[in-house]
Amino acid sequence: MLNAVVKFVTKPLGFAQLRYASQGLPQLSSEKYNMSRKSFGSVESSDVNFFKSILGDDRVLTDEGDVQPYNVDWLQHCRGQSKVVLKPKTTQEVSKILSYCNQKKLAVCPQGGNTGLVGGSVPVFDEIVLHLGLMNKVLSLDEISGVLLCESGCILENLDSHAREHNFIMPLDLGAKGSCHIGGNVSTNAGGLRLLRYGNLHGSLLGIEAVKADGTIIDCLGTLKKDNTGYHLKHLFVGSEGTLGVVTKVAIHCPIMPKAVTLGYFGVESFENVLRLLKAAKLSLGEILSAFEMADFDAITTTTKNFKISNPISDYPFYVLIETHGSHEGHDSEKLNQFLEEQMASGLILDGTIASEPAKIQSIWGLRESIPSAGLRDGYVFKYDVSLPLQHFYRLVPQLRAKLGDRASVVYGYGHVGDGNIHINLTVPEYTKEIHSELEPYIFEEVSKLKGSISAEHGIGFSKRNYVQYSKDQSALHLMRELKQLMDPNGILNPYKVLPEVK
Repeated sequence: MLNAVVKFVTKPLGFAQLRYASQGLPQLSSEKYNMSRKSFGSVESSDVNFFKSILGDDRVLTDEGDVQPYNVDWLQHCRGQSKVVLKPKTTQEVSKILSYCNQKKLAVCPQGGNTGLVGGSVPVFDEIVLHLGLMNKVLSLDEISGVLLCESGCILENLDSHAREHNFIMPLDLGAKGSCHIGGNVSTNAGGLRLLRYGNLHGSLLGIEAVKADGTIIDCLGTLKKDNTGYHLKHLFVGSEGTLGVVTKVAIHCPIMPKAVTLGYFGVESFENVLRLLKAAKLSLGEILSAFEMADFDAITTTTKNFKISNPISDYPFYVLIETHGSHEGHDSEKLNQFLEEQMASGLILDGTIASEPAKIQSIWGLRESIPSAGLRDGYVFKYDVSLPLQHFYRLVPQLRAKLGDRASVVYGYGHVGDGNIHINLTVPEYTKEIHSELEPYIFEEVSKLKGSISAEHGIGFSKRNYVQYSKDQSALHLMRELKQLMDPNGILNPYKVLPEVK
């Protein structure tokens, strides 16, 4: 649902919310968060004519109805006021656009699949949307090294399908894989479901091409696994969310496609037992362990209820999903079945099912991957993506249930226990500033106390920019500002994002 505008309402709305819901749109971010526009230029007809001279009429959108979907994030939390969407097809076109915008001091919001959770890919005011969806070519795939070279607008699922045709897979897998772009994945340093096995993008990314704010094309598009020549400039763009440059091409190392995939789905009594099960899985499954996911009762129940899908096992306080990637189906299934028998005997697993058939595997993964959007059917969802030490992984969920009480319809946690990344969802009947102010900065303060990170895999974007100090000290923030000033002195690239406002 790349550009869908959907509003699920179950209870009467306040006047302001009703006004926007009647239009099928959320409140403007600038109003909702009381923002002031920076002193950028405003787009005029002469600017539009220049963009059309580069892109042609069909790749410059100015009609309000055509532009509006690019102004709204998929969660319906943020809404910008852009009047222009540009759709380049080449790096050279991106370069010409940015060079012109930099001279005119026109702010630009780079946008890929727009699947983020922190408002990083939509404008706040009238920034020009630079949508990269037409830069979607796979340029090459080396069938010996597994190095895939592609443009940044390629959809992750399409890249994975292409890689599988050549006996490789993409090293990351996300619930949004059918919509998200690889450039956005790199720009937010996306983690995903199998980071436990294949690591994060800093390790898989071999090279990058990006365009700076002034139009300069930075060619760091190397394809070598080992290149220790000077500064690792490509990593400046990983996680920078389009604030330092626009990613246009990437080189990714793809692992060999596993010959055997086996999936276990288990019911567990307590989170303490989830952690014991993780330790047992590492010891018993070792090198074939590719994913270890957890979801609590409310996460699964909300999903099965709202999407009318079945839970393959009975109701339990916690559920664990364990996946293996290996080279021999019989061997891997035997190991996972033995693991199930041992842990049922120990009492860590109360019930479970194991699948090696693709259809059943897809069905179970579909249940897990549907969790992020399930709560949207019940009202407004506050979503938090944080990393915590494993002993504290689930601690915030009961704290938040107690804090909000019956003002929240449901509070649940799920995520990647294997790498310490939990997603916390709080569904309320409607957005209110009172509840928002109770949650933030409280959640980030608690995460900081527990020595965690306020952003695990979805970036900082717009919604977390004023809370970066809970995970980065002032010396780090000072260096980040210096890099921003060096690479984008006019501040035109994705303003109001990542870096906190200087007061």
